[in-house]
Amino acid sequence: MTVPGSTPADNPPPSVTPVTESAWPESSRATTGAIPILSRSGHDRGHRWRDLDDPARGRSVRVLTVDDKRAVPVHEGPNGPELVWDEQPELPLGAVYLGESDGVSYAAQRGERALTVNGRPVDTWTGLREIGADLGDLDAGLLAQAIGILEWHERNRFSPLSGAATTIEKAGWVQRDPETGAEIFPRTDPAVIMLVHDGGDRCVLGRQAVWPPGRFSILAGFVEPGESAEGAVAREVAEEVGLRVTDVRYVASQPWPFPQSLMLGFTARVDGDATLHLDEDEIEEARWFTRDELRSGAGPRALPPPVSIARYIIDRWVEGDL
Repeated sequence: MTVPGSTPADNPPPSVTPVTESAWPESSRATTGAIPILSRSGHDRGHRWRDLDDPARGRSVRVLTVDDKRAVPVHEGPNGPELVWDEQPELPLGAVYLGESDGVSYAAQRGERALTVNGRPVDTWTGLREIGADLGDLDAGLLAQAIGILEWHERNRFSPLSGAATTIEKAGWVQRDPETGAEIFPRTDPAVIMLVHDGGDRCVLGRQAVWPPGRFSILAGFVEPGESAEGAVAREVAEEVGLRVTDVRYVASQPWPFPQSLMLGFTARVDGDATLHLDEDEIEEARWFTRDELRSGAGPRALPPPVSIARYIIDRWVEGDL
């Protein structure tokens, strides 16, 4: 199971969600909406204004500080957690423009933790994994975008063409190679994540050794050069658990900026022998589980958290929506 993320340090295991009979209905309601949690958005990305020297000229801009651990300031509001934005008269130097909503401009920048932001109290500093499922649509979409674009800047400070240090243009959405003049744009790595089922009441869940004890999830892996997403589904399943699949169906997608993945969700049906043959370099354990086992808590000790598209797909399959 090749989970997107360069190394365990880049992609540490998120918190797990224990599965119990009483907890399942509540967690399902939280994750089986029209789209996955981190695909929500409530703002216009403002691509038309990125060519301007200051896309927010003439109006203030709300700036989100992201520290070197990808943590952001959060305040507990009357309706749940809210991001704490720093109100600035113009786009600060080094900030990346995120877009606008209801006439308000938004941006993000790297910075240090503080107890207050522009006089507003900060209750905690936390990350997208931990808080993403609890934020409103606007904050959730802006935070996913902010983490993704800032991670791209951190990892791409030099031109792949000449090795020269790049200059930043278009409000943070282009890096310029000063020697060749080439524009370098943000990159996103496509990855597939798939629930493999038998056409009836069973699905395959597996686990990596680096995960918390008892946590199982669906299979995942990166799309290789020259490969379709559907081809990646079939190849990854064959490599990881030795199954041949057919009827590969797209479900939904979700950004996963740890550091720069786009998760493409699928289901796939086993074609032929359903015996599992594990690649032990990637999979520590994999098993077939029934819907009843997942509903009742008789299956895995823990499943992925609501913020992940893996949980979104599992919940929808358990409820019979896929």
